[in-house]
Amino acid sequence: MTLLSAFKMLEEKKNKELYNALLEKDPSYEGIFYVGVKTTGVFCRPTCTARKPKFENCEFYKTAQEALLAAFRPCKRCQPLLHPDQASKLILTLVNAIENNPEKRWKDQDFRDMGVDTSTVRRQFKKRFGMTFVAYARARRMGIALKQIRRGESVISTQLGTGYESSSGFRDAFSKIMGAPPTGFAQHPNVLKASWIDTPLGPMLAVSDEEALHLLEFVERRGLEREIERLRFQTKSAIIPGETSPINSIKKELPLYFEGLLKEFKTPLRLLGSPFQKLVWEELLRIPYGETRSYADQSQSIGKPSACRAVANANGANQLAIVIPCHRIINSNGDLGGYGGGIARKQWLIDHEAKNKEPKI
Repeated sequence: MTLLSAFKMLEEKKNKELYNALLEKDPSYEGIFYVGVKTTGVFCRPTCTARKPKFENCEFYKTAQEALLAAFRPCKRCQPLLHPDQASKLILTLVNAIENNPEKRWKDQDFRDMGVDTSTVRRQFKKRFGMTFVAYARARRMGIALKQIRRGESVISTQLGTGYESSSGFRDAFSKIMGAPPTGFAQHPNVLKASWIDTPLGPMLAVSDEEALHLLEFVERRGLEREIERLRFQTKSAIIPGETSPINSIKKELPLYFEGLLKEFKTPLRLLGSPFQKLVWEELLRIPYGETRSYADQSQSIGKPSACRAVANANGANQLAIVIPCHRIINSNGDLGGYGGGIARKQWLIDHEAKNKEPKI
């Protein structure tokens, strides 16, 4: 077998993998590749809902620019030139409306006055935030209520100030979101805020308090709901939509990272884990940008050479994707190993850092 034929076989195998991801509309491949369809002349993202072409009619590209240079035009359905799951104008308009008037109790007539269909609002918010618009608005009102109760305001005045005429309705709504009745939160110190961040590799969820980032994960990560529930239990916190200084910081840093301009994150972090897990995560932070280590290397570095399996488990428990770079750990034989955000994303991150690593002088 010649070198050229071996290369063609590897390329064919890789393209079959990408084609399977296209058929399954696998969101973990967002930003990893684009497919040009020779019969229509358009190119799409992996999750496009259009009818799937035959394998022989597909050409695969790493970037949208490559597809454009190959004379393909962007698909109007999946809009590959936009960030995946980018917020629609409708969502942005309504989120801003909530922030401008968080005490407002929304009714169907409000949407009709805006020329908006209520089912569309419900569907778009459910897809993006995992909750309906009404639930989102209620959560923001409850966040304000909690802040007022902490300042010493009475429960009844807080109830009226957030638009609830019924005290029982206010207590029920508060308890459902916060996990305890309003009277139990007067001395409660913990609230975490959560925010959605669009990235070239798909949407991420950031959760923090006012001081440090607790969680940063790809939204499609398997088991994310359990992670969030575990975080809520560990910190004895309510988690509500909102912004904090650490969230604003990571929102500024991530685009710079994806542009290859940022090599080290400055956003403050809160590591919630066992002493061993923290030891493993701190070692991850010492791996230079653009380099990889094996699980055996990592175990050796923390002084526990026989603890490879435990180290791998601790890496898997990392709740701060990209920022604590568990993607830089691979198998000793060069295989990628596992990654909570998906192997395709891990390969992309490794290649991205290798490409943008500053050359040694």
